[in-house]
Amino acid sequence: MRSPYIEGDNAKITRKDLTHVNVLMYNGQEILDVEPRRLFPISGLRKYITLLDKDEKEVAIIRNLDSLMEESKTAVEQCLDEYYLIPKIQKIYEIKEISRNMNVYVLTDKGERRFEIANRHNDIKVIHGTRVLFRDISDNRYEIEDVDKLDKTSKIRLGAFI
Repeated sequence: MRSPYIEGDNAKITRKDLTHVNVLMYNGQEILDVEPRRLFPISGLRKYITLLDKDEKEVAIIRNLDSLMEESKTAVEQCLDEYYLIPKIQKIYEIKEISRNMNVYVLTDKGERRFEIANRHNDIKVIHGTRVLFRDISDNRYEIEDVDKLDKTSKIRLGAFI
């Protein structure tokens, strides 16, 4: 059976818990206790969100998060934010190279963090010119949503390494 597409007002989505939602389709079909996940977690943050049941089987797809009714969009966004808990870098205090690794000291939306990057060519990705993703040696992720919004000093520090 093909998974139904959810878009616009053809469904009402409510949050069940931290990472799960319930869906009521306009035709009366209920899809309960499903987990939203991004099909394209790096390049498609707001499009093609799959809804998985407890067996991780796809039961529906949200084509575009921004097309949903506000309440439904908020419910899905909150679950995705919880599942993809990636600290957002707001300021770069220091980046230095030590023994081929990069030691990074930053301020994120979750507080100050220090992390180490093993290979800047593999572990730092620039997406669409202004978004930057980092992966540290413990496989944690960090993100700069928009380099242009960083302060001048942070941009200079980052620019030396990307």
